[in-house]
Amino acid sequence: MQGLPGSNALYSSVGFWDGRYRADGPPRDWFGGLSSFGGLLEEQLRREDRLLVLGCGDSSLSYDLFQKGYTSITNIDYSPVCIEAMSRRHAHCHGMVWTIMDARALAFPNESFDVVLEKGTLDAMMVEERDPWNVSPQTAALLDQVLKEVSRVLRPGGRFISITFAQPHFRKRHYAQPGYSWSISCSTYGTDFHFFFYIMRKGEELSAEDLELGQKLWQPNIVPPPSGMLEAEANEDYLNAIEL
Repeated sequence: MQGLPGSNALYSSVGFWDGRYRADGPPRDWFGGLSSFGGLLEEQLRREDRLLVLGCGDSSLSYDLFQKGYTSITNIDYSPVCIEAMSRRHAHCHGMVWTIMDARALAFPNESFDVVLEKGTLDAMMVEERDPWNVSPQTAALLDQVLKEVSRVLRPGGRFISITFAQPHFRKRHYAQPGYSWSISCSTYGTDFHFFFYIMRKGEELSAEDLELGQKLWQPNIVPPPSGMLEAEANEDYLNAIEL
């Protein structure tokens, strides 16, 4: 696959992404564009919502939402090259903001947004993990740092939407921490390969089942379910599971 790094570790490098975004080419919409999951997403949105998109990259998602009437969209990415290019490309879209920022330290006041949206950003933070049942403490702490920030900037009643190929028995553990003060629901989309659409609602309680699942995140040696219960992610290489 042209343009892919020699090692997944490079996905954590700003330099890699700067180089990728300097290259001309079509938008990179991992897990499909708005047409793939628009029905699920628009059920969660109101035209007046203040949206924050984490790790926006050069995806067309924000612009597609803008064209549909969602005009208060703040986009962040830690690649200066990306943000410069996207802000120039969409300079005519009043209400769209493009800012260089690290998702681990969001420079916004508490309760600034109605919706926080990420598509593949958390997956990119986990590409070096070899065992999805036993995520390293470092990666678990990294995701916790991001998710604490997401919860902080969400207003009560706000929604955090995460679009990923990570199945619930892998990803829910990270989302199901009581400190985030949200509930979790999940839908799927796709045909040959299913992607997962998580909705976290700020101010609602976790179910007892999700709370128990979240406690397992910090317990080593999690026993996986029987092999028949596993879907594609357990056997799919990360780079083959995303749509570049």
